[in-house]
Amino acid sequence: MKMTLAALALSLAAPAAFAQQMTQTTPLERGGQIGSPETFTGTVFVAPVFGPEMNDVSAGEVTFLPGARSAWHTHPVGQYLVVTAGTGWYQEEGEDKQVMRTGDVVFAPAGVNHWHGATAGTSVTHYAVQAVQDGSAVTWGELVTDEDYGS
Repeated sequence: MKMTLAALALSLAAPAAFAQQMTQTTPLERGGQIGSPETFTGTVFVAPVFGPEMNDVSAGEVTFLPGARSAWHTHPVGQYLVVTAGTGWYQEEGEDKQVMRTGDVVFAPAGVNHWHGATAGTSVTHYAVQAVQDGSAVTWGELVTDEDYGS
């Protein structure tokens, strides 16, 4: 009987010992940085959404000031942009640029070369969410020229 009670107590305690708790972080705790001039033109602020424990998904809250934009890039599994403020542009290589506004969700399929950013006169903020494949979520290309941006 004592053995049965001990086994029951252990089995009930084990899940609690291994249980994970929900966590909450503030934007300040997650940090952020100014976007690298190697991958962005203009002033861009990038704040991670998930910590390093999320190794299969990458996400960032990205704010582009007027005229700022990403370089051309692709994603191995695709990318979602969830626009939370402002008005911006996105463009798939070989296509006309498109407008994105607060509330829009834009999807770039895997391997599609594209860029996104603010319009010339307005800022835009979006969440960029992409899966990681073989340790990478993005392959960066050339910067978007002023000529391509303005066309």
